Amino acid sequence: MISILQSLSKTVHLSLGLGILLFLGLHFFGDGFAFDTIFWSWLLRYIHVIVGIMWVGLLWYFNFVQIPNMSKIPDEQKPAVGKFIAPAALFYFRWGAAFTVISGLILAWINGYVHSAMILGLDGSGGKNTAIGIGMWLGLIMAFNVWFVIWPNQKKALGMIECSPEEKAISTKTAMLFSRTNTLLSLPMLLTMVAAQNLY
Repeated sequence: MISILQSLSKTVHLSLGLGILLFLGLHFFGDGFAFDTIFWSWLLRYIHVIVGIMWVGLLWYFNFVQIPNMSKIPDEQKPAVGKFIAPAALFYFRWGAAFTVISGLILAWINGYVHSAMILGLDGSGGKNTAIGIGMWLGLIMAFNVWFVIWPNQKKALGMIECSPEEKAISTKTAMLFSRTNTLLSLPMLLTMVAAQNLY
């Protein structure tokens, strides 16, 4: 077991295997379930939650851990964060954002509320579509910030793209401010999405 837990790849594969065993157990030893719209809706929601945790978890890591503590790291050690940790975290961060949006939109389409949610329930479809629609729009704004503001500026801030020291300083601040904007939007986004599933 120690050898499995010492490897991230083995740990993730074992976790996936346990999940599949639990799924099969629930199917064959429970009442069973059909592979219908309800199943695909569940599967997409499961994926949506997993990639959403990856995205928002890394957003909060950047804002609660990395950014506040960078000034405490000795200058000679900062390149380790900029060259290794931050690029790896940003890879999962931006792709977590992309797959959260994609899986969420497919989920809304499968369940037949994508249009009503995107127009915030103004078609008279009710508060549930208003709530999930607000969450979807906040998520889209956050994902836009990730891909079109934070990531391009982080590439300059981390030295992945050559730029002047002045431009690097501006990019560092811009990336931080938009990351903080996403942190600001994250709790309302999660509130409306959870409300849509539980209060209506």
